[in-house]
Amino acid sequence: MKKKIILAVLAVVVVLAGAAYLKVYRPYVRIRAKGVALMAAVQEFKTVLKKNNIDLVNRQVDVIGQRYGDFQKEAQSVYWLSFIPYVNDFKNGVIAGDYLVKAVKESVVAITPYADLIGFKKGEVSFVDKSAEDRLQTAILTLDKVLQKIDVISADIKAAEDRINAIDVNRYPEKIGNVAVRSRLENMKEQFVGMATLFVDAKPLLKKLPEIFGKNKEKTYLVLFQNDKEERATGGFLTAYALFRIKDGKMRVERSKDIYSLDDSIASHPVAPQEILTYHKGVSRFYIRDSNLSPDFVQSVKLFNSLYDKSSVKEDYDGIIALDTKVLVDMLKIFGDTEVRGVRFSADIDKRCNCPQVIYTLLDEIDRPVGYIKEDRKGILGDLMYSLFYKAIGFSPSKYWGALVQTMFQNLEEKHILLYFVDSQIQQSIEKLNYAGRIRPYTGGDYLHINNVNFAGAKSNLFVSQAIESNAKTVGNAIEKEVTIEFRNPYPASDCNLERGGLCLNAPLRNWIRFYVPQGSQLIDFKGSEMKVATYNELGKTVFSGFLMVYPQGTAKVVVRYRLPASIDAQHYRILIQKQPGTDADKLKVKFNDKTMYDGVLDKDKEIK
Repeated sequence: MKKKIILAVLAVVVVLAGAAYLKVYRPYVRIRAKGVALMAAVQEFKTVLKKNNIDLVNRQVDVIGQRYGDFQKEAQSVYWLSFIPYVNDFKNGVIAGDYLVKAVKESVVAITPYADLIGFKKGEVSFVDKSAEDRLQTAILTLDKVLQKIDVISADIKAAEDRINAIDVNRYPEKIGNVAVRSRLENMKEQFVGMATLFVDAKPLLKKLPEIFGKNKEKTYLVLFQNDKEERATGGFLTAYALFRIKDGKMRVERSKDIYSLDDSIASHPVAPQEILTYHKGVSRFYIRDSNLSPDFVQSVKLFNSLYDKSSVKEDYDGIIALDTKVLVDMLKIFGDTEVRGVRFSADIDKRCNCPQVIYTLLDEIDRPVGYIKEDRKGILGDLMYSLFYKAIGFSPSKYWGALVQTMFQNLEEKHILLYFVDSQIQQSIEKLNYAGRIRPYTGGDYLHINNVNFAGAKSNLFVSQAIESNAKTVGNAIEKEVTIEFRNPYPASDCNLERGGLCLNAPLRNWIRFYVPQGSQLIDFKGSEMKVATYNELGKTVFSGFLMVYPQGTAKVVVRYRLPASIDAQHYRILIQKQPGTDADKLKVKFNDKTMYDGVLDKDKEIK
């Protein structure tokens, strides 16, 4: 009897093992093989994209579609096990991937007829034969055709997002052996949802692009040039401006002047705000050139408008584009040396300042004292940007436009370009994409934004580096923070004697500094300020404000200690650190309870967990 039971059990085990082999293991092996082939095709797609050839892109998308079909077909062989949560998660992931492949296919189909307009090579190119202005006009007038597929693509991405959101990462173990499992899945899910949300946020802007570029109705834009070598709250000193109009892709520049001419068009300037009276040197009236006082670009635009409305040359505008010197340098790197007003500009390093030649040459043209009147001395900036713009649309798109678009997106992310639109729908989309230079709300986590303003310290930010360390610790039931920022200027002082005609670039930096932290934070100590420290609430944050000097061949340090509000979750500590516009790769270290969470550069806003 025992023998029969044992044989029966063995028979069941053999049957189950055979079934598991046939229905689980063999499908797993086939699924894995198809997955490896699929990933190879995806990696090849990344390589193909860099070649900017639309025909190669189309072929590789077809390969991905075919291999994904093979992968999905094999994956369906285990869907009968979907009553098991892990298998159901796998199924949701596979279906989400199918929607993504459809979205990619639709995108490529949409751009293929106009590939040469956006920098892709294709078999028959007619776009490069057009004049520079006609190229831009053709690009703008066909944008709406390219964007016709956007609703279909958006629906596919939304469907994929719904499937990904259905996956519960909390059911997975923290680790299997030494391999992190849950955190990896969380990161993958978060990145995908972030990408999908980004597309949803960008959709209104994308649909409005033809309108932004003047399709059917003329648009007027102000360009503000911010000299980040004289750091101000939104990126740099407002040194020049330009006004241009665009209609159906045809652009004309109405005016390109230095900012002083705009200030001169105001009959009577009001008394300067208290911040200027307190920290600026010898300034008692409020000028447009000093109007970007708020670290929130929209708030600074309101201050700008309060003065601009008084100008005799005021023109209504549809938007403002603020640019700093990095945009100039990047464009020169792409398009090569450019001559304006008989002066050559390049991105090569100039030994006189250890900076790009265009920076030194502009400062030399604009700031060096001479024995005669230089008319519209800062307007040369606008002329240079205008010349570079026409180079951009004059070159072959397949050779330069891809690099230009990538560079401009990077500059938007790093806040070297800030955008403001009068149209509330466009503005809302710009803000969601974080291209509007706003101080962002952030609930449940820690927050930090350090804002520096150079008030009459020459162009010393060209020579001063900044290193930031954020160190949070739990003390009982509270979290205490210590934030340190160290300034270094290793270069000798410039000859600032106006009678000798010296070019005064490196002088003592007069720095108004503000720390924006979670509202309700309590200041414990503020070391390094040479003036009385102020504490107040602004832009939904608590602000600690002070002032210091940084001398040539010297250093300075500010250390701020404060207690975070009880609403900050210490168990799952996270922090959003917002970069100041115009700054370039400040060093940043973030620690929590003496554990380093991040050690690198602050090149864009960073959420650190």
